[in-house]
Amino acid sequence: MTNEQTDLLPEQREELLQALKARFERNLGRHPGLGWAHVQAKLEAQPKKLWSLHEMERTGGEPDVIRYDEQTDEFVFVDCSAETPKGRRSICYDHEALESRKQHKPEDSAMNMAEAMGVELLTEEQYRELQKLGNFDLKTSSWVKTPAPIRKLGGALFCDRRYDTVFVYHNGADSYYGARGFRGALRV
Repeated sequence: MTNEQTDLLPEQREELLQALKARFERNLGRHPGLGWAHVQAKLEAQPKKLWSLHEMERTGGEPDVIRYDEQTDEFVFVDCSAETPKGRRSICYDHEALESRKQHKPEDSAMNMAEAMGVELLTEEQYRELQKLGNFDLKTSSWVKTPAPIRKLGGALFCDRRYDTVFVYHNGADSYYGARGFRGALRV
């Protein structure tokens, strides 16, 4: 990431902050006891994090605060769109999987995109934490961080919610589907 890539124009910054504030205030149940002024102060002090949130927003993630980590003094933003973000679907798991495809390669991978955006893929634990705040991925699925032993064997994990239950599945890391993308997390 170069500085050019991570600098927002003043109007982009203001538009993003307004969108984040409106979402924060509409969804107080996701972050009980937290106030927007503290969140905004942290965001304004970290322009590169604002850029990452802009990328989450631009690709359809609808990022929102889901937790405050007292130990690190950080707010945790996660993609809270009802379905996996539209601008991050039809992708395989990681760069190795992308390179292994001989035909019909997807445009990118979840891990490549997350790195370029400056965010982390959700872990299974974070995905389950998100699902306690609402019903997400009722029609789509999201890649999650896969343990190294599974990935070493060619697999990757993804999650969704069906029948009022969160499921964790496996697939070849090189697979991709129109309804599968990824959700990101960002600590600010």
